[in-house]
Amino acid sequence: MSARAARAAATAVHVDPTAIIHPKARLGAGVSLGPYTVVEEHVSIGPRTRVGAHCVLEGRTTIGEDCQLFTGAVIGSVPQDLKYRGEESALIIGDRNKIREYVTINLGTSGGGGKTVIGSDCLLMAYSHVAHDCLIGNHVVLANSAALAGHITVEDRAVIGGLVGIHQFVRVGALSFIGGCSRVVQDIPPYAICVGYPAKVFGLNNEGLRRAGVSREAKAHLHHAFRVLFHSKLSMSHALKQVAEDADHSPELHYLLDFIRQSKRGVCRA
Repeated sequence: MSARAARAAATAVHVDPTAIIHPKARLGAGVSLGPYTVVEEHVSIGPRTRVGAHCVLEGRTTIGEDCQLFTGAVIGSVPQDLKYRGEESALIIGDRNKIREYVTINLGTSGGGGKTVIGSDCLLMAYSHVAHDCLIGNHVVLANSAALAGHITVEDRAVIGGLVGIHQFVRVGALSFIGGCSRVVQDIPPYAICVGYPAKVFGLNNEGLRRAGVSREAKAHLHHAFRVLFHSKLSMSHALKQVAEDADHSPELHYLLDFIRQSKRGVCRA
């Protein structure tokens, strides 16, 4: 094959004959659409994204480059919210995401900013659900059947275990880990391992910090902060004051303290 032919093959759009594609849908170079997939009018799919069989892409949905959508994913469906009245809203999905079998992701609503957002380099495992107006960061993992209610924020590199249910308006901090089958009704602190029904803080996510390249000094500050904040008998206001006074402030510690101070639902404790 000549270089020109190879480039043409790489940029060609491959649509299975059984797929149903609206003529106004926008398909980037190298997009591949599998058997019986449906792509509606306002959908935009970035270059080299591959969509498997029996997927449904609808609503004002934008999907970035080099994503993979597996069998039966339903992306951009209307919110499961009785307040939704058909208003124009959007779903924005970044680059290099893997969206596995039968994942469902809903559009936003006017009451929640009008958009649901998934960052880049995320893995959404089979049967996981992202509801309306959720804001998901980068490198986030949702394990099988994890369910996010509306208006949830999940920050970068958080990992949410299988069969976890998260209440509306909860924030999940960066580099946190939620164990499988947990029920989350309050904010998950950054860097924490949380497990339980309801979820409680068990300790620092050392493996996540190691993978993220957090310094040994910063981890020592965080260990001290976690002991005071989550494993002492101090009230949260007194614990915050003590940590702020006692510890040298690494950026990670600054972020942890600010996250807790800004919490509206309260944070999980031990």
